[in-house]
Amino acid sequence: MDSISRRRFLEQSLLAAMAGLAATETVAAPRSTRRRVAANDKIHIAVIGVHGRGLDHIKGYMGHDDVEIVALCDADMAVIPKAADLLDKKGKRAPKAVQDIRELLAMKEIDAVSIATPNHWHSLAAIWAMQHGKDVYVEKPVSHNVSEGRRTVEVARKLNKICQAGTQSRSHKACQEAMAYIHSGKLGKVTLSRGLCFKPRNSIGKIDAPQMAPSSVNYDLWLGPAPQKPVERRQFHYDWHWFWDYGCGDLGNQGIHQMDIARWALNKNALPNSVISVGGRFGYVDDGQTPNTELSFFDYGDSHLIFEVRGLKTDGVEGIKIGNIVYGTEGYAAFSDSYGKAAIFDNSHNKVMDFSGSGDHFGNFVDAVHSRKQASLNADIQEGHLSSALCHLGNISYRLGAPQPFNPKTKAFGDDKEAYETYGRFEQHLTDNGIKLDETKYMVGPHLKFDPHTEKFKGNAQANALLTREYRKGFEVPEKA
Repeated sequence: MDSISRRRFLEQSLLAAMAGLAATETVAAPRSTRRRVAANDKIHIAVIGVHGRGLDHIKGYMGHDDVEIVALCDADMAVIPKAADLLDKKGKRAPKAVQDIRELLAMKEIDAVSIATPNHWHSLAAIWAMQHGKDVYVEKPVSHNVSEGRRTVEVARKLNKICQAGTQSRSHKACQEAMAYIHSGKLGKVTLSRGLCFKPRNSIGKIDAPQMAPSSVNYDLWLGPAPQKPVERRQFHYDWHWFWDYGCGDLGNQGIHQMDIARWALNKNALPNSVISVGGRFGYVDDGQTPNTELSFFDYGDSHLIFEVRGLKTDGVEGIKIGNIVYGTEGYAAFSDSYGKAAIFDNSHNKVMDFSGSGDHFGNFVDAVHSRKQASLNADIQEGHLSSALCHLGNISYRLGAPQPFNPKTKAFGDDKEAYETYGRFEQHLTDNGIKLDETKYMVGPHLKFDPHTEKFKGNAQANALLTREYRKGFEVPEKA
């Protein structure tokens, strides 16, 4: 780490070099080389959850002549017309509109489902779909907790189903080629992989009393596996991200993309040996539960992964707001938030190589459904599980933390200098946003030891309890495949 010092992350030369990595096109380009197939060879797909990201699913499949979207499903029937209109404008046959996922999955004409529901539904919807004979594309994070993510992998293997995780960077040419460069050893020994999610989030406000779900929503179906509670937020859609019963904070929202790239760069096919997180919800008081500023540190023994979430106003770290930096003994790699650009630098901050090119993640799923080859998936469910689980592990440490004053200085990170430098930027970021540290406390999570083989914490019953959840009757994720 000495040859590329900790200060390298703050060098002005990196700002200039990264300028060429500005976000370009974030939507995968439709493939033009795919063959046209007869109508009876078309894959019949249903999209589940069509309010936000589900619209991108629809757009992603519309460019493929071998796919027909035959059904749209959402617990909120009011959002389906807008989704159906996308198909109508392209002259596509009108899909069936279904509110109950159980009714949808019973439809024999459906070959595959594409899931873009809130997080708490991801694993259960995927498992139910595979048990009904469907292949699955499931959005990130693929799970709401570690245990159900592992169950999803096991069901896919047991039933030999195609199951793609929605981390689309895996299909982008730039990321693939940059990773091949890193994994070839040309970057030297990789010692640290850093993920950055600097995405300002405004306050979601406070409500005076519990709310009612919109009349167009079947709230029982929307809740699914989650506990029966009233709506405790002003905005029904999207703001569920900031509540533990349904979302995973920004670590598991935007951050899962950069977490996946960070783990991919380390070439790790298991979870880490330990985790510790610190953070808080700073700058405002609202109904949100998840932190808007969070640091998570993962120890893999021979390397480390550090993840930074910032939800207040920020200029980023030398121009990088959402992306990744991977440090090796021979240089470092930088990834932009478009997933279509990456670059390699030497230890003197000279650019060595550029990578560019997007991809078609939905198309990769379609190809695998045709070929029946799980190995052809760019983001097989196992990859999705591991990267999603890292987010859950970070959140578990945070949730088990205790409030502490910023002074005296924390000793939570032992002698890890990279961790302390990251923590210093965390403090500076808060100060820059007007947070008075001497009047503020933050959450310091416990340093949790983890067994990557059993995917259980060592000697911590509280932490292990958060690896799963209590499911509502009728919406249980099975304990075994």
